Amino acid sequence: MKAEFTALIEPDPTGGYWAICPEVPGANGQGETLEETRQSLKEAIELLMEDRTADILRGLPDDVIREKVFIG
Repeated sequence: MKAEFTALIEPDPTGGYWAICPEVPGANGQGETLEETRQSLKEAIELLMEDRTADILRGLPDDVIREKVFIG
């Protein structure tokens, strides 16, 4: 999946950084460096999207039409 999301990153008062993604509720990450924090957030977004997709697909009829929608 290729998509673009917003990362809001702030310094953590105890050290390192934490981040959230406003487009994906529940997606957050943390790390000692900005790069670690970005990677942590990316992994959280990927896991949440995979889980939500699997949850939605459960129980759908076999003849459901599944297509990709590209934005931007």
